[in-house]
Amino acid sequence: MNLAEMKRKYAYTLAKVGLNVQKGQPVLVEATIKGAEFTPIFAEECYKLGASNVIIHYLDEPNLKIAAKYRSDADIRKVEDWEELQCQKYLDEGACYVRLEGVDPKLMEDVPEAQANAIFAHIDAVRNIMRKASREKHCQWLIAMVPTQNWAEYILKDVPKEQALEELWKLLFKLCYIEEDNDIEQTWAKRTAEKDEIGIKLDSYHFTKLHYTASNGTDLTVTLTPYSKFGPGERPADRIPFHANIPTEELCTSPEKFGTEGVVYASKPLVLGGKSIENFGFRFEKGKVVEVIANEGKEMLEALVAMDENAGYLGEVALVEYHSPISMSNVVYYTTLIDENASCHLALGRALNSPLPKDDPWTFNESVIHIDFMVGTSDLRIVGTTEDGQEVAVFENGGRSRLYHTTSTACFLK
Repeated sequence: MNLAEMKRKYAYTLAKVGLNVQKGQPVLVEATIKGAEFTPIFAEECYKLGASNVIIHYLDEPNLKIAAKYRSDADIRKVEDWEELQCQKYLDEGACYVRLEGVDPKLMEDVPEAQANAIFAHIDAVRNIMRKASREKHCQWLIAMVPTQNWAEYILKDVPKEQALEELWKLLFKLCYIEEDNDIEQTWAKRTAEKDEIGIKLDSYHFTKLHYTASNGTDLTVTLTPYSKFGPGERPADRIPFHANIPTEELCTSPEKFGTEGVVYASKPLVLGGKSIENFGFRFEKGKVVEVIANEGKEMLEALVAMDENAGYLGEVALVEYHSPISMSNVVYYTTLIDENASCHLALGRALNSPLPKDDPWTFNESVIHIDFMVGTSDLRIVGTTEDGQEVAVFENGGRSRLYHTTSTACFLK
């Protein structure tokens, strides 16, 4: 296959394996304007699967950057009525939703943090319309990447500029297990089954806590609930199966809202509002961030954990081997979707699980944000505590403990 044919196979993978577009279903698309040449390819694959309509909204960050120079922060943050109404119309008609993200790591370098915060808040507020629909209407959703020239040049500095974009496409195909001659549906079905097997094994220990330690200073304890499951839950018969992230290597669950204590340091950059933040950490007490640790980007991180009253609590813990396929590519991608699958990570904000009844003794966090940050290192150790007080090594030296290796030949790395 040539590059054009591989792009089409990638588009099919997103439409079929990712979203699982149904006949007669509208597809709502947020697409990076810098990757506009790929969007019609993806739209056509959706139509081939029977989509009734593919509605494309382009995210124009360069224009938002210019607007931020001349408009107030409050105006930038505001979501206009028409923005909400046009999204809600199609979601009410049963649409599924996809974000085709691009990256321009240097776009916001010269933008003051307050303006970058406003841009991030606006984009996230629009996306919250989709997130709400995914929870309430149980529609399929997907986040995937589209390579762009600026992104390729930034992360592949040793590759000639005229070759960088094509090389990034080839990298992305590999990370998504897309090969010229493989049956992509069978490949992903096999990987999903193998990952589910490991999740079920983890759940069999009935962990109540996970304790993270690493030489960078991380010393964090996260409390899990009886509902915190790494394995697959039962899917109601009326729910359409889908994969929310492509690529993905993670096993994840939601922690108890008030049970996080200690300090954790990020191991990879975090991009917020188009700005890249490195070398940062958080200190938690009774579940909440009480201190942001950072030399640069501190204002943005403090604004993030103050986005609402629950933004400073954790909503996700995710296990990914340090030597995952994405990590072994030896590239920092400067996008959470890919970098989170190269490393164990945590997420501030909204829990993955649905809220628990108010009379339940356990609590999952509710927030308008859900922001992942990477914490995995080559020496990360995670020790789980079981219901009877037994300590079990879950991760050692950044990788899965032998205690929950399976006979599978894939799913993370051996």
